[in-house]
Amino acid sequence: MATVRFEKAQRWYPGADTPAVPGIDLEIEDGEFMVLVGPSGCGKSTTLRMLAGLEEVNSGNVYIGDRDVTKLSPKDRDIAMVFQNYALYPHMTVADNMAFALKMAKVPSEERKVRVREAAGILGLTDYLDRKPKALSGGQRQRVAMGRAIVRQPQVFLMDEPLSNLDAKMRVATRTDIAKLQADLGITTVYVTHDQIEAMTMGDRVAVMNFGELQQVDTPLSLYDRPNNRFVAGFIGSPAMNFLEGEMTDGGLRIGDYDLPVPRDVLQKATDGVVVGVRPEHFEIASDNNGIPIEVTLVEELGADAYIYGTTDVQGTPGHLVVRGLARRDVAKGSTVYVSADAERIHVFDKATEKRLN
Repeated sequence: MATVRFEKAQRWYPGADTPAVPGIDLEIEDGEFMVLVGPSGCGKSTTLRMLAGLEEVNSGNVYIGDRDVTKLSPKDRDIAMVFQNYALYPHMTVADNMAFALKMAKVPSEERKVRVREAAGILGLTDYLDRKPKALSGGQRQRVAMGRAIVRQPQVFLMDEPLSNLDAKMRVATRTDIAKLQADLGITTVYVTHDQIEAMTMGDRVAVMNFGELQQVDTPLSLYDRPNNRFVAGFIGSPAMNFLEGEMTDGGLRIGDYDLPVPRDVLQKATDGVVVGVRPEHFEIASDNNGIPIEVTLVEELGADAYIYGTTDVQGTPGHLVVRGLARRDVAKGSTVYVSADAERIHVFDKATEKRLN
């Protein structure tokens, strides 16, 4: 096991006007499960590939443990990578696929068999060792790909969107398996995904990226509760945070006929107005019509609770708002409900810089 460290590591593709990754600084602790998350094209896979040695580092350095691996080839970095397309050899059995890298490294036959059996036991693949990949489900193939990484006993696991080819149900089950496996093995893991739910449920810490730059690195709950800026606030959380604008007053923000309390000292930090973020669960349905009116377009009943989707034409609100409410409430499609925000749970951002103010 080992720590991983990026020091101003930059990747600039030939012919590009700007670098894909301008210069990332990130330290990953020994045995940590770090998730890189962000929208498509944000630089997360490029960052992972720089660590793997599959992309050149144009400036800066990458360290695994105490070794500077910036110029080393992938085979000399003591890493194992799991790809989204499994990359299994179709003519080989599960056992042969898992042992292939060990065979190439000239590991003795008996040791290969022992390592494969151990990995198969961990992954629940013991009964499938003699099968070919075509006889396996997508989730089982992904386990074989992980088994191939485990038998190498690397210092670092690298996973590039390994669940993207699975259906929704299998994705949920497999992400649980991966998180448990990593915790049991204790191997430093860097995991790339565009799915923020995967990031929130799997990572010890999560690094949110946009345009090649780190926006925030923190625990999942800290990202959710204390996002550094509007991008992180809008990206983390499902359904996404609602953003409201209005006229600043001495006591807060006036949105249509609704006054949302915001501390004066917070408002004074703003350079050019504020944007208030409200999570769906931090709205309350007002019984006295004192709030923001929403025309309900959909009620999504989930059993224990429900999400109310609606539109509003109040100036300063987005076209669509999402409110989490109690299940089985008498809220019908086409009706109008009034919602107010929990003033203690709002997120206030500078309208110009988009940085958090409270």
